[in-house]
Amino acid sequence: MTDVKILNSQHSDRLRMSTRFKVGGRTHTIAELISGRREQQTTILGWIQNKSTVGGVVFLTIRDGSGYIQTTVKRENVTAQAFEEAKNITIESAVKISGATKLDKRAPGGLEVVAKELEAVARSDVWPITKSAVKSSSFLYDIRHLSIRGRKASSVIKIRSKIVEAAADYFFKNGFYLISAPSIVQSACEGGATLFEVNYFGQKAYLTQSAQLYEEAAILALERVWTIEPCFRAEKSKTSKHLTEFWMIESEAAFATHDDIMQLEEELVCTIANRVAEECSQELRNLGRRFVPPDPPFYRITYDEARKFLAEKGVKFEWGEDIPTEGENIISREYDRPVFVKEFPLAARSFYHMTKPGDDRVTLSSDLIAPEGYGEITTGGQRLSDYKELEKRVMQQELPREGFEWYLELRKYGLPPHSGFGLGVERLTRWICGLKHIRAASLFPRTLTRLNP
Repeated sequence: MTDVKILNSQHSDRLRMSTRFKVGGRTHTIAELISGRREQQTTILGWIQNKSTVGGVVFLTIRDGSGYIQTTVKRENVTAQAFEEAKNITIESAVKISGATKLDKRAPGGLEVVAKELEAVARSDVWPITKSAVKSSSFLYDIRHLSIRGRKASSVIKIRSKIVEAAADYFFKNGFYLISAPSIVQSACEGGATLFEVNYFGQKAYLTQSAQLYEEAAILALERVWTIEPCFRAEKSKTSKHLTEFWMIESEAAFATHDDIMQLEEELVCTIANRVAEECSQELRNLGRRFVPPDPPFYRITYDEARKFLAEKGVKFEWGEDIPTEGENIISREYDRPVFVKEFPLAARSFYHMTKPGDDRVTLSSDLIAPEGYGEITTGGQRLSDYKELEKRVMQQELPREGFEWYLELRKYGLPPHSGFGLGVERLTRWICGLKHIRAASLFPRTLTRLNP
């Protein structure tokens, strides 16, 4: 029998990395060079972020997907053709540079590449993003396909990527299975007022607002599940925390109570926050953000306590109404770490929420509000698992019975008490990065007024 050798994870990682670096003749990423901080021969691939010429030396700031490094092209070190290329090449041209690294305290990162060879891989036209051209932030979003190359914009997207990576690691480590749910649905999860309607081969259908209903079906096979998918809300809102298309990390767990799911949310957010602070420190510095990961436990207050507190601050609203944006902002600035607002009235929640034992007016649900004025980042709670109770809710709220028949049927075949939550990826990114507007947390944001690019 032939022996089978199994690569350990460390060996596998090295194998994947070495294969990647060989693409296009590359020997190192910029991040590797900066972290290694030693003199060696190298070949880098990247784009020219900045350029200046002093006498017989052309200084190029090169970026790749991992970082930035200074490259010097000296007349005496390269061919005459290569030196002319360096003098004339435009910003944002893609280049291949071979040379030797040199320790230099004056260079960003304390290291520079002294070029021996320079090749233009793809030339750029005159770059349109200049200080004089940028009259407003709207201009940068009009050309978002170009402006995402900026240091701040790319730093946000790298942090967003790390958030998703950390979330995936948390769920897999804790025995959750990744599932996918349809984006085209027949029935609404959160209500019909903010749905995007689509024509599905002659039938009326909608773009999804949440994967929750499908997660509830999946826990009967897998017990613990999670998903990350796009969601769509036709909200005519121009606030700094709303997008019409956004991504949600959602999770559902069988046999879990509302308290269990709040604990899970807290662990997840702390895991993500600490991971970003540890592994994205340079990106946070690029944004000028001093982010301190929150310590558990998070604060917990009831809806009634929040309503009383806000009334004292001059923000009044009727019992049963959702907390207004102004009130949420006040709560968000009152605490130095995230706070759960729990026990919302049933009138302010969706039809599937379980009510508090002994009080049918109050749900076992909560919103997690981030500090510093960034507001709600998650919504979660315990779901109704009783068929008759859910059927009554569907009738009371005059929901289309045919669209929810399959969801009701789950209650007939062993659906235990269960809970779940949804976390807005862009909202969490906005808080961690300290962004003024949520659109900056999206690669190509979709808002009430923006459909292009």
